Amino acid sequence: MNAVPTQRGAQPLAVGPVRDLRGTTARGPHRLRFPAGDIVVVSGLPGGGKSTLIKRAAEGGGIDSQDTRERWERRMPAALPYAAYRPAVRLAHYWGLWRRLRSGASVVVHDCGTQSWVRALLAGAARRRGRALHLLLLDTTAEEALSGQLARGRRVSAYAFARHRGAVRRLLREAESGRLPAGCASAVLLDRRSAAAVAAITFHP
Repeated sequence: MNAVPTQRGAQPLAVGPVRDLRGTTARGPHRLRFPAGDIVVVSGLPGGGKSTLIKRAAEGGGIDSQDTRERWERRMPAALPYAAYRPAVRLAHYWGLWRRLRSGASVVVHDCGTQSWVRALLAGAARRRGRALHLLLLDTTAEEALSGQLARGRRVSAYAFARHRGAVRRLLREAESGRLPAGCASAVLLDRRSAAAVAAITFHP
C-alpha cells in the first residue's frame, strides 16, 4: 500500500512508510506512484506550492479548494468580500470532493490537510473502499510561503498563517521521527526543489 517514488532512468528511491526527499540532488524528474484507488492529500503552508504541484503533476487532475474559490470569485461582484460567500465555497468544494470519493477513483486532494479532522475524513473514505491514505507534505519556509502568497495576489491572515505553521511543524516532527500521522499509510516529505522535480503523481493497479 506504500507509495513508490521513482526517478526516470533509475532504480526506485527507498520505499518505506516515511520517505524524505528534501535536499534531493538527483538529476531529472521523478514520479510518485501510488496504488490505484488510494487517496493522496497534499499539505503544507499556504503559498508553499501545493496547487502548483497538483496542477502540474496530478494524474487526471486533483481536487483543489483553491480552484473552487477562484471559480466563485469570477462569478461574484468584485466589491463583495470573500468572507460573505466563503461558506458556499466550502460547501461546493466538499460536495465535489464527496462525489469524487464516492466514485472510487484515485484522487489527489489539496485541502486543509494540516487539520487532523480532514485527514480523518479522508482516511475513513479510503478505509471504506479498502484503500489507503497517503500524505505529501511540502516543507517550505515561512518566507517562501509568504512570497508564494504575494505572487498569487492573496495573503492569509497572520492568525491563520500561524495556525498553519504550527500544524505543519507537528506533522514534520511526527514524520521526521518515523511516525505516520494518524490515518496515513505513508508520508513523503518535499521541499521546493524536490517538489519542482516531481514530474507526475500517478496511480497504478
